[in-house]
Amino acid sequence: MKVLLTGGSGFLGSHIAEQLSKQGHAVHALVRKTSNTKLLEGLSGVTLVEGAVSDVESLERAAGEVDAVIHSAGLVKARHPEEFHRTNCGGTVNVLNAALKHKDRIQRFVLVSSLAAVGPSEDGSPVDPDHAPGPVTHYGRSKLAAERAVLTKKDELPITIIRPPAIYGPRDQEILAFYKAVNARVLPYMGTTENRLSMVYGADAAAACILAVTKDTPSGRAYFVEDGHAHRFSEMIEAVEQALGKRAWLRFPLPRPVVATAAVASELYGKLSGKAVMLTRDKLNELFAPNWVCSAETTRAELGWEPEMSFEQGARVTAEWYRSAGWL
Repeated sequence: MKVLLTGGSGFLGSHIAEQLSKQGHAVHALVRKTSNTKLLEGLSGVTLVEGAVSDVESLERAAGEVDAVIHSAGLVKARHPEEFHRTNCGGTVNVLNAALKHKDRIQRFVLVSSLAAVGPSEDGSPVDPDHAPGPVTHYGRSKLAAERAVLTKKDELPITIIRPPAIYGPRDQEILAFYKAVNARVLPYMGTTENRLSMVYGADAAAACILAVTKDTPSGRAYFVEDGHAHRFSEMIEAVEQALGKRAWLRFPLPRPVVATAAVASELYGKLSGKAVMLTRDKLNELFAPNWVCSAETTRAELGWEPEMSFEQGARVTAEWYRSAGWL
């Protein structure tokens, strides 16, 4: 099978490309001129295709040569809210329209969305795929808009949506700050240590994306992926401490007003530098929500997917990788 993969140079996308390569599929990885393609180098059967989700012509060329599309590209931080929607929703529509031009050939369109499109759990119980969406950030709303856009075409093209929660593992730079803090033995945190989170290891999330291509499931289905346990933040701290062989002796909660002040400063830096920043006042709605938990029960039943890594195992593998890569 030939698969068009967007976002292949990123964390999750690189794992998808790697697994497709090992399974003998041909991967056409859409990359920009400025993309760092180091994670794709040396992978058998991976062809770099220059283009972007904003470049309709490049998308139409790329889609004409493949049998399936996995759209994992997207922004997790932006210079302003409109940029989230332009890329995460508008870019998805561009990729989808390119696929529709070749719908007689393309067997499946997989959209990598996010738990953020649905939002946090209000009562701490895991949300399922049919849960009424209530995104709390511009990012989450842009991902929900992308989902709704592709679902309008579910009768014209087989569509599957994969919704990961927090993804971690080797190559990930987002959870690295958590490891660095524990490694320094000083751990500031938001909310409480009783916050509950669903997690998924990067390679496990990638495996679900590939199964979404190969399984003949009803068009328009959405699936969560998680490792089977709603982790208390205190448990995650302990797992990372054990993985690093160090204890964060100094732990302290950051009050929301303090973080809000830091967010204002971060936004000002982003405005002056013209760079997207992760910490914003909008992001606080996500950071201080106590329960980001979901259920992959339907995913296991319909895709035949099973995560291979528990958080304890994944935390150890990730720590070893960070050290070997010189990131810690």
